[in-house]
Amino acid sequence: MATVDSVIFHRRPEEFLHQARHGPVEITRHGRRELVLMRADHYDWLRAAAQRRHRTAEAADVVIDAVERAEMDAGFTPLDALLR
Repeated sequence: MATVDSVIFHRRPEEFLHQARHGPVEITRHGRRELVLMRADHYDWLRAAAQRRHRTAEAADVVIDAVERAEMDAGFTPLDALLR
């Protein structure tokens, strides 16, 4: 993701508006993330995705079966210690 300081963004907004048509642009202020500029249709998709909810109890049997049979990659085993 492209990143730009808010001062530079204010000096050349058209440049970053053009960039945002191709991918999100992160706008920082004093080195901290403050805003993300993106295409409206991308934002709409993100909002719709955030509103989708699925309850475990409503999952199809095939999904529950797959989850029960799933095994964690051995490379992640050290993470178990963090849960204890």
